[in-house]
Amino acid sequence: MKKKCILPLLLLLLTGCTVVRINTSSIDNIISVILSKEGKLYNRVGRGYKYYVPRGVTYIDTSGSNDKLYSNGVYYYLYLDKISYYYKKVEKFKEASSKYYSKKIDSKGKKGYLEITKKDNLYFIEFVYNYAKIETLVKEKDITNAVLNSSYILSTIKYNKSIVKLSLEENFLKNKEEIYEKYSHKNVNEDSFLKYEEK
Repeated sequence: MKKKCILPLLLLLLTGCTVVRINTSSIDNIISVILSKEGKLYNRVGRGYKYYVPRGVTYIDTSGSNDKLYSNGVYYYLYLDKISYYYKKVEKFKEASSKYYSKKIDSKGKKGYLEITKKDNLYFIEFVYNYAKIETLVKEKDITNAVLNSSYILSTIKYNKSIVKLSLEENFLKNKEEIYEKYSHKNVNEDSFLKYEEK
C-alpha cells in the first residue's frame, strides 16, 4: 500500500509545474521576466493575429487594427501594426531622461520601447513591442499593473503572415454595393389590392 502512494507522489515531485513569481515593484523586472518567456497561450483571435488576454482584463471591441480592452477602471488601446510586421520595419526610438520612464526593449529578437509620461495627475503609458502598441492612461498606483497586463498581451501576439499579406492587398474584403428598393411602386397595382381587401 505504501509503495502505491509513494510512486504517484514521486512522479508529481519530479514532473511538477514550476511557479514563477514576478517582483512587481520594478518595471524593469516585469518587462524582462515576461518578455523573455515565449507566450504560447491565446484566447483572442482577430483578422491575421491572435494574442492572450490575461485574467482580469476584458476585451471590449475591435475597430480595424485596433482592439479596446478594459481592466479595473483602466482602458487599454491595442494597435496591431500589420504593415510593419509584414515589411519587418522597426520604429526608431531614443530614450528620454525627462520622462517618468523611458526604455528601449530588445528581447529574443523582438524590439520596442516603453515610455511613461506624467500628464497632470495621470501617467500616459506607451508600450511598443512585437509590431504592436498599447496606450493607456493610469493613476500612479496602477502603473505596474498596466505594464504587467500590457507585457502579457504584447509578448503573446502571433501574426498569420498569409492573412496579413491578403489584408494588405487593395481588394481584400472589398464590398460591392447595390441599391435595392424594397418598396418600389413599379409593378404594383394598388387598385387590385384594394379590391382584394374589400372582398
